[in-house]
Amino acid sequence: MPVVLAVAVTVLLWASAFIGVRAAGHDYEPGSLALGRQLAGSVGVTAILAVRWLRSGTRPVLPRGRLLVAVLAWGVGWFSLYNLALNAAEQHLDAGTTALLVNVAPVLVAVLAGVLLGEGFPRRLLVGMAAAFAGVAVIAAATSSGERDVLGVALGLTAAVLYAGGATSQKRLLARVDALTMTWVGCLAGTVALVPFAPALAADAAAAPPSSTWAVVLLGLGPTAVAFTTWGYALSRLSAGRAAATTYLVPPLVVVLSWLVLAEVPAPVTFAGGALCLAGVAVATLPRRRVAPVPPVPAARA
Repeated sequence: MPVVLAVAVTVLLWASAFIGVRAAGHDYEPGSLALGRQLAGSVGVTAILAVRWLRSGTRPVLPRGRLLVAVLAWGVGWFSLYNLALNAAEQHLDAGTTALLVNVAPVLVAVLAGVLLGEGFPRRLLVGMAAAFAGVAVIAAATSSGERDVLGVALGLTAAVLYAGGATSQKRLLARVDALTMTWVGCLAGTVALVPFAPALAADAAAAPPSSTWAVVLLGLGPTAVAFTTWGYALSRLSAGRAAATTYLVPPLVVVLSWLVLAEVPAPVTFAGGALCLAGVAVATLPRRRVAPVPPVPAARA
């Protein structure tokens, strides 16, 4: 599969996830929605892994020891905690505003690289951070209804932190474990971590209309099973920064889909804050152009 196609599938499906969460969130609580999505996602990833196994005839090599512990921890963080934070955020904010907040994650990835990988804090990173978090402050001033909702903003930023941690740790682990196998193990770990929400899922599923239940199932099959598979494939072939930069397209896609499907449009102030966020992310994470050295001019001969 070409990397460009993997990135395009990931971006489109992850954008649709914000719409699905917002739509299903009217009938499902954050915990039950996360568990329902993960159950469907686990089935989907297992099917993808089984197809690859049958085609190649090679059994997947499972991580062991400390590597297995690291993959399990990654799965709980991204597939469980991230989904809980995202679902809860969209109980307070519209889909477009939430997407703008969550996609400050590439800045956080750069910060983690500076702290954990010794890549430092160049001036462009500091400027980008300032712009991105100024945008967050603007978004915090108003949601689509014009009301303050600090809790929703805090939950959106929590999701961004978990996203950044997940992307950073996944990139490091992919050097030691196959992308699809890692996705499968992590997805199962996230599902197990959400089992305490099983009673809430049963109650919500019994009362929810079929459209909301189908939204939960599609969230698991599309944005979880397929998109995390294509994301792992792309991340194994790109740097973490370049892969994260591709998610710049997610917020505008979410805003368009939210307008078409949910008839929600973020407030004008939110657009201004989102533009600041995306500009800050771009400044902080896009590589600088290297200026070719100017060859010395030979001295004129008399």
